[in-house]
Amino acid sequence: MAITAKAFSHMPENAIKKLINDLNAGGTTVKCALFTSAAAPNQETMNDKADVDAAMTEVANGNGYTTGGAALTTKAVTEATRVTKFDADDVEWTDSTITARYAVLYDDTGVAGTSVVLIYIDFGEDKSSESGTFKIAWNASGILTITVAA
Repeated sequence: MAITAKAFSHMPENAIKKLINDLNAGGTTVKCALFTSAAAPNQETMNDKADVDAAMTEVANGNGYTTGGAALTTKAVTEATRVTKFDADDVEWTDSTITARYAVLYDDTGVAGTSVVLIYIDFGEDKSSESGTFKIAWNASGILTITVAA
């Protein structure tokens, strides 16, 4: 099974235009929302949570999942030798009954139209939990890394 994580095309542009909040700041909420296999993310056209919500089906509220997803905790942005990394604790929904194909990370402003999407994860197939824990364990290298050429 191949798991693929990709940045949305507008993410770097939105960062340069300062439309993404400081992901390291205490007042910034980055959320991970789960979506069904009913429709795939469009890397080129989706810019904010409203775009995602209009085209995709979020996992149903209840059974351990809350609409909008879970806030990431222990967020950190670091830089060393031209590599900038965004990382956080693994995200999980305990005592949940969930079936999801995609996860979308976004900078939650409280308004879908201004909550800029960052990346999405394609699990490669539906993943499920049944009265258990649905967990996404981030790569040890971080959730998102940007490497600047020397």
